[in-house]
Amino acid sequence: MDNDLITTYRLFLKDSVRKVIDFSQTDQSRGLDPPPVEKPYSKDAKLIDLVKWDRLKHIGDIHLKTAIAARESRRSYGRQPLSIEELSFLLWATQGIKKQIDEGHALRTVPSAGCRHALETYLCVLRVEGLEQGIYRYLPVEHQLLFEFTEDNLIKKIWQAVFGQTYPRDAAVTFIWTAIPYRMEWRYDIAAHKVIAIDAGHVCQNLYLACEAIDAGTCAIAAYDQEAMDKLLRVDGENEFTVYLASVGKKPKD
Repeated sequence: MDNDLITTYRLFLKDSVRKVIDFSQTDQSRGLDPPPVEKPYSKDAKLIDLVKWDRLKHIGDIHLKTAIAARESRRSYGRQPLSIEELSFLLWATQGIKKQIDEGHALRTVPSAGCRHALETYLCVLRVEGLEQGIYRYLPVEHQLLFEFTEDNLIKKIWQAVFGQTYPRDAAVTFIWTAIPYRMEWRYDIAAHKVIAIDAGHVCQNLYLACEAIDAGTCAIAAYDQEAMDKLLRVDGENEFTVYLASVGKKPKD
């Protein structure tokens, strides 16, 4: 092992960086407007309505203690699709907005450093009732899905982009979280990147617990081909790029 390199990368886990930042010179302190809560989209885009959290009728109640005790990474899934209501619930549980404060800040179902929420949620949809296979993006402000595009050989491409791990290929849907770093950098400068990673953990744990309520399983994925995944999503890899994934599917029937 290269001990010097290890020491350098360990610094990412520390908060020492905060001591070298002049917070009076951040874009927030300089009076620049915050970046928007969600990534813009074309007004003629294809949008799919989702079920609001307070109108969910077919989502099972589960005791929090039970959900925590049952939580585990599940890599095998049944062939049955998710319903649009189940997908609505998972999206709300992981990135749903409870209250929008202004154009750049919103309170969500998960915490985020400084209420910055630097993540975008993309979906590789393979088996969801009423949705064609393709790549979608969640719009938390509207609580809608934005249909991004279809892709030839989508199953093969998502499988290849995770180095041949089988569960995204077999899942009903794979959640793919990208980061737009400037949302966090606007406030925290170079201290932004550690907390973006922490925020991703908050989101994925909510997905694990929410899946227990719909008799589904999920498995977090941190090993992927960065360039291949960014290319699949058609993001630029610099101002927006993939940081985390999780495959989701119904638990196999006995």
